[in-house]
Amino acid sequence: MAGSQMDFSRYPDARGYFGKFGGRFVPEVLMPALDELTSAYAETHSDVDFVREIEKELRDFAGRPTPLTFAQRLSNEIGAKIFLKREDLLHTGAHKINNAIGQALLARWMGKKKIIAETGAGQHGVAAATVAARYGMACTVYMGEVDTQRQRLNVQRMQMLGAEVVPVKSGSRTLKDAINEAIRDWVTNVGNTFYLIGSVVGPHPYPMIVRDFQSIIGRETRRQILEILSHLPNYVVACVGGGSNAIGMFHSFLNDEEVKLIGVEAGGDGSDKNAATLTRGRPGVLHGAMSFVLQNADGQIAETHSVSAGLDYPGVGPEHSFLKESGRVVYETVSDNEALSAFMSTARLEGLLPALETAHALAYLQKLKPRLNPSDVVVVCFSGRGDKDVETAQNVNMGAA
Repeated sequence: MAGSQMDFSRYPDARGYFGKFGGRFVPEVLMPALDELTSAYAETHSDVDFVREIEKELRDFAGRPTPLTFAQRLSNEIGAKIFLKREDLLHTGAHKINNAIGQALLARWMGKKKIIAETGAGQHGVAAATVAARYGMACTVYMGEVDTQRQRLNVQRMQMLGAEVVPVKSGSRTLKDAINEAIRDWVTNVGNTFYLIGSVVGPHPYPMIVRDFQSIIGRETRRQILEILSHLPNYVVACVGGGSNAIGMFHSFLNDEEVKLIGVEAGGDGSDKNAATLTRGRPGVLHGAMSFVLQNADGQIAETHSVSAGLDYPGVGPEHSFLKESGRVVYETVSDNEALSAFMSTARLEGLLPALETAHALAYLQKLKPRLNPSDVVVVCFSGRGDKDVETAQNVNMGAA
């Protein structure tokens, strides 16, 4: 079904479905808000001035375009040509700012005065707080209590930017529970509040909107690699939690059958069944959309664990579920230890400190290595920098010692 046999640009359909995945499974009170959002997005999507403002903000405030860096020493280690798409060089340190700028300007267009957001690793929360400050909006960020502890630096950054950070103490106290609380807030205050979702999850039109704002990653990458090499890469690799950086990177290559696309999920300690949603999950509804979901034997949402707060999520975006089922994208897993090893080796080989989320994609290069030839070209989405994860990595290393 992959490649030329399917035009992936046709998705989602008018009802927000990617095949059987996606849609809207929300309380009735939110349906008018989603309709309003859909109409506003359609208007702004074709408004020349709005599009130009986003382009200007991405260039002058966020720092686009980001470079495509050839990683010489990592290439020598892997035995192929490795290029890194450097989203870590954006303002706030990750790809999340691309989507935050777009949605914040959309919120302003709609006349909303307050932004709410969820965050796991804190990078989306920082991006949301940043754009709220820039455009003069109030901002509340929901974050699982566990994540506020392991990502303390980002909590402090959000607070310094003027956002209220609300620790969520229910459930597993991680990203899933933060989204639950953000949705509760939105239901209660839907009239004046804009929910700035950070990944390609949630009810339609959010997966489409976030994908579109993040697709600049793949568009730039495609142009840059053609300028450098005059041909497309053999492989494109990105980490997948909810999946925004991966969809952003993959989107421009979906109809190029010769480019192999690989999404890398968090596999936890390697034996944990409650990890790697696309590998071990099954179709179900979570946070307003039909997608692959990690579930227990009774069909309840399973609690997850990953050393990476941004990948610690029992669901995934519906478009990723569709791409898995279609066969266009292959999804693999990397364990905590493999990611931590890549975190350290990338720092020492290339002078680049990856986010632990990004380290999962980099770790997969070791598994890909036996299949590679020296002439093969692999592009990895370097989705964020690892300042926020230094304490976690250090604590794990000390524990191992």
